Amino acid sequence: MAITFTEERHFTKEQARDLFRSVGWVSAQYPERLYQALMGSSTVISAWDGDRLVGLVRALDDGSMLTYVHYVLVDPEYQGNGIAGHMIEMLKDKYRDYFYIEVMPEESKNASFYEGHGFHVMDDGVAMQIVNPDW
Repeated sequence: MAITFTEERHFTKEQARDLFRSVGWVSAQYPERLYQALMGSSTVISAWDGDRLVGLVRALDDGSMLTYVHYVLVDPEYQGNGIAGHMIEMLKDKYRDYFYIEVMPEESKNASFYEGHGFHVMDDGVAMQIVNPDW
């Protein structure tokens, strides 16, 4: 398996939907909005096995100081091969001059993955959100 990585956004709406569906994320139910979100993101790094989209990292940044890693996902058939870690390292390299790279793991079990890549629990922060009730 020769995985390639790119910041070029040459994936299709269907490829993005299929990747998100493979990990069971609700975003897959909204392929148009998902695709628009990816296209409007500051950075998207994708992982490919030939022409198959197998992983993706999305980041939002303010152009100078702060980058927020919104999600990291890898198709379950490809998990455990270092793909997510490689994409995180690419992101860290790209934003090496920023003051902060932040992430909010979807589940606490994922925290150790991020800790292994240099992230630490924020001393003065609590994750909060508003969820659209119509979603």
